[in-house]
Amino acid sequence: QVQLVESGGGLVQAGGSLSLSCAASGYDFSRSVMGWYRQAPGKQREWVGSIFQSAVTNYADVVKGRFTISRDNARNTVHLQMNNLKVEDTSVSYCRKITIPEYWGQGTQVTVSS
Repeated sequence: QVQLVESGGGLVQAGGSLSLSCAASGYDFSRSVMGWYRQAPGKQREWVGSIFQSAVTNYADVVKGRFTISRDNARNTVHLQMNNLKVEDTSVSYCRKITIPEYWGQGTQVTVSS
């Protein structure tokens, strides 16, 4: 069974940092494109960034320069380092296996206070 389990969410002040992790199992992680998404209250889920098998990354403009995605194939984990957080970053963050078949994690809450 494919499982994606996010962790590391929490409450931080604006300008602070937070690191999220996604532990993957049940598939060939190293051959899969992985992504991070987020959903703020009352808004559509949006793409944050992706990391390819080669470790090349893409980011949404709104987080570019602040967020960094990395992967550790030996541990089947993908990370999202978030720096200079803003109140508008408050959301539930989700890990996604983009390579078909698609799977989503359960999400982890990120709350940024002013």
